[in-house]
Order: sequence, then C-alpha cells, then structure tokens
Amino acid sequence: MFLKNIIMLFFFLSFCFAQEFTIYPYLQNSSPNSIVIMWESSMYGNSVVEWGETELLGNVNSSTYEITYYPACLFTAEISNLKANTRYYYRVKNNNINTSVYSFITPSLPNDEASTTLVAMSDMQKDYNNPEKFKEINNAIINYFQDDSSSLFNKNLDLVLIPGDLVKTGNNYDHWKDHFFYQSRQLFSHVPFYPVLGNHEENSNFYFQYINLPFNGTKGFEEHWWYKDYSNVRIIGLNSNSEYQIEDQINWLDSILELTIYNNNIDFLFAQLHHPHNSELWTPGNTNFTGEIISLLEDFTSRSGKPSIHFYGHTHGYSRGESKNHQHLMVNVASAGGAIDYWDEWPQNDYDEYSISQDEWGYVVVDVNAGDNPSFILKRLSLGDESNSKFNSLEDSIVVRLYNTSPDTPTCIYPSSDDSVDVNNLFFKSSHFNDLEDEHGGTQWQISHNCLDFSDPIIDKWIQSQNIYRDINLNSNINLINHKLIGLQANSNYCWRVRYRDKGLKWSQWSNPMSFNTNNKSLLINVIPNPINDKSLVTIPYLDNSIIKIYNIEGKVVQEIPNQNKSLFILNKSNFDSGVYILKLFQRGQCITQTKFTVL
Repeated sequence: MFLKNIIMLFFFLSFCFAQEFTIYPYLQNSSPNSIVIMWESSMYGNSVVEWGETELLGNVNSSTYEITYYPACLFTAEISNLKANTRYYYRVKNNNINTSVYSFITPSLPNDEASTTLVAMSDMQKDYNNPEKFKEINNAIINYFQDDSSSLFNKNLDLVLIPGDLVKTGNNYDHWKDHFFYQSRQLFSHVPFYPVLGNHEENSNFYFQYINLPFNGTKGFEEHWWYKDYSNVRIIGLNSNSEYQIEDQINWLDSILELTIYNNNIDFLFAQLHHPHNSELWTPGNTNFTGEIISLLEDFTSRSGKPSIHFYGHTHGYSRGESKNHQHLMVNVASAGGAIDYWDEWPQNDYDEYSISQDEWGYVVVDVNAGDNPSFILKRLSLGDESNSKFNSLEDSIVVRLYNTSPDTPTCIYPSSDDSVDVNNLFFKSSHFNDLEDEHGGTQWQISHNCLDFSDPIIDKWIQSQNIYRDINLNSNINLINHKLIGLQANSNYCWRVRYRDKGLKWSQWSNPMSFNTNNKSLLINVIPNPINDKSLVTIPYLDNSIIKIYNIEGKVVQEIPNQNKSLFILNKSNFDSGVYILKLFQRGQCITQTKFTVL
C-alpha cells in the first residue's frame, strides 16, 4: 500500500511539473464592463481566472480552450459585468500552478469625457543581431509610464496599437511564444493590445487564435478589419495585405466613416494598417491601396471637422507626415524590434508631406484629451540605433486640436502690381504670421497667369517649417514669409497668392491675389541644388519645340527629354550614376545654352 501511494504521488507531481505556462496571461478587447484574458499552457489542465477589486480577488471565471501547437492549450476567459474606470486584480490558476497577481483598468464610459493614452508601435519581428530589442522597447514603455518603482504603470496607459508584423514568421509557433509573447509579458498582462495583420503574419491560424478583436467587420472577414471606441477616439483596424485590398473592405470603411461623422461622442479617428502609401526610408514598400485609404480618411476629416491619423509600419523606422489640405497625420510607428532600414541601404525619397523621418527603434505615444476643448499630442520616443543608443528620447511631437483657430489671412507685399521683377532673383514677401495658439507650420504659394483662376497654377509650392531627412533639417534656414521662387519667364504678366498653416495643421484663408510683371531678363539655365544629393530642380528658358539632352563626362547621351514645355523639371539622383554631367538645351537642332552638374 505504501509503495502504491508513492507511485501515485510520483505521477501526480510529474503531471504538475509538466504543466507550465508557455504564454503568460495577456489582455484583449477591453470595454467599460468587460475584458478578455488569454494565456497558454504546455498541455490541457483545469484553468481559471481569479479576480476582484482588491488583491484578495474573490471571484472565479472559467475558461474555454483550444489546441494551438499540440499539446499546448490556449485558454480564453471573458469577465463581464465590470464597472467602468475601475482597477481590477487577477491571476490565472492552472491546476495547482498560479501566476503572479496582475491588474487592469476598465475604460471609462463615453459620456465621462475621460482622457485616453495609447502607445502605437510596429514591426517587432525578431532581429537576430538584436534578439531582445522588443523586450527593451517594452521595458522602456513601462519605465515611461511608471511614476515610481512601486506604482502601477497602467494607470497612465490605456491600450497599445500594433500595425502589423508582430512576428517574423506567422506560421512558426515558437515565434509567437518566444519572440512576441515572452518579450512582452510584463506589458500586456496589464494593458490590452490591438493589432492588425502585417505581411509577416502570413494570415496564419496562430494570429486568429491568439488575437481577440471586435467582431464588427464585414461578415466573413471578421478580425481582418474592425473598429473600437475609447472615450472620444474611434480606432479602426484594417488589412492592407494584397489579397485583402478589396472592395468589401473599402465599402465597410466608407460606411463606418459615414457613421462616425454623426457620432457626437467621437472627436478623433485613428486608423492603423501595415503598409505605407509613401515611405521615405524604403520606397519599395509603397502601396497604392493605402493611398485609397488616406483619401477616404481625408474626406472624412474635411466633412466632419474631426482630425484623423493613420498609423502604419512595414518600413523599419519613424516618419511623420501631414496631408497637404487636411488635418490628417500619417505616422510610421516602427521599429519596435525589427532590423532598422538605415539611410542609404534602400531606395529612398524625400516627400513634401513628410516633416521628419528617422532610422531608429522606438514607439509613439498619443495623449488624447476630451471635454470642451478636445485635443491630442503625439510624441515619438526613441531608443536610437545600433551605433547611437538612446532611452526614451523625445524626438518629435505635435499638438492637434478639434477646435483649432485658423491663422490670420496673410497679405501679399512683394512683388506687387507696380513692380517689374527679375525672374532669376525673385523673392515673394508676405505679411507676418499671426496665430493665437500655434507657431508657423508651413506656407503655400501659387502663381497663375490669371488672378481669377488658380485651378492650374504655373507654380504651386508648399514648404513646411521642418523637414528632417537623413538626420538634417533641410528647412532649418527656410523663410516662410520671404521665399525665392524660380521658373517664371521674362516679359510676362503673372498673379500670386499665399496662405499659411499653423503647426496644428490648420490653414488660413488664401490672401487676396496680387498681379506683377517680369522684366526682359531671361531665365537662366540652372540646377538647384548642385551637386545633386537626392533630387534637384532645373530651370530653363521656355522655348517651343525645345529638347533637353544630358551627357556624361565621356560625351554619351544618358537622358533625353523631348518637347519640354515647362520652365521647371526635376532631376532625381536615382536616375544617374555618381559623376559629372552636362545638360544642354536645344531648339531646332541648335544648342541654345548648357550647364554642368554633379551627382553625388
């Protein structure tokens, strides 16, 4: 009998020790009165959640389960009938094994007008040269929101958004278990996260098993696209992978945006999807479908007056851009662990709408205020790169308000109708910027032949106050009220107008147009800047039936531009090898003029 008891005890202890948490508890799909808690065990066992408003717990919820990677079991427990804006404590009990006690805070009710703070980060798939970078990012986030060593950081952080590429290989179980969940267990046991599919998820079953999202997308495409409300923010998740760039998703988004226009509880709309429309650090990732999404978001913002953001990843770095005519931000929130896309490693481009791009690890924080004057502040926190380590370094920020006062309408000062000006040295001067809330964020100039028609301007120039590209602010010396514009012809009549934008993305009205004349000094052929480091403007005298030919130093024609009918065009570095070139302008077979330029 004694021997039998020893054998039974041995098997019992073996069973208990064989059971272990392969994925520690994490939070999903929170609402003011419910939350989903998920975890995984190495094998099936009796698994429950114990929870309560104190660390004494006192309540027990059972769970459902499914096999993920045999014999591993994923457990899901939904706790309902909770109170809004309340801290709850919980732990998971799996047979006789208990986790630590964690906590979460339920969201406030929409009418409470509560503030919301979120983190957005992307592309944490493992970089084997920096295998624990995602863990470092998570620790940095906890450090940022923790008031002191004993405080619970989730009182300051409500949720995390992840626009794709959670893992390197979506069909690899170990990548989910070890790369994603193990490195993030301290964060996601206290704060819910909401991802969308990237290309590296591979549309895998693991993604749809591990992730619990709102089931409010198109029938048959649940969890591919969805929306979720937090206080005065509507969050929309989209799937930008090629096989899901379909009308069903576009139509669904259009319908949700239409409803959001008339929802008085919603002041801001934040969307997330994986692929960029225009990526400064990695142009091969550019995706036309995202451009369609941006157009819908811009239209929503214009019609509703509610500012919007779309977060994305795919390119491993940070970028912030602003739609030219809308209060819409486009923000790359990578890299949270994936190998950085460094400058000069890939095809890259400096887009007008982007005011900053950095090849660094990091994440984005957005603090949203509700109430009578809703606003949000977006901040980029950086952990640097492989050669320059940083820790929660504030690299960028912008404040956007729902009720933003427009800057004062500017006045055209010079040139005026009394002036006859030299097209080779023409500066456009306007009145000082005046705005009670914000600094000068950008200026747009337009030049036309007709003061009554600017629908097809000869020159349409938009310059932002900041353009950080390749670690340099290219606009640091730009004068936004006195700026040189090139490309006009001699002995001609023109009309110009100007408008100002503040840093909160609000435009002034256009100035009254002002006419002026140019004198008889012809436009000189010029390459600006020279040498070409990225792209340069070329000015030429306008001549009918003119042809431009570009020669390398050996005298071979490397590019020919026939029927040039404009005074301006662009030369891109990507179209040339490094070296010296000669640009010649021909008319009727005769070389009229030429200039030399260098490509770095």
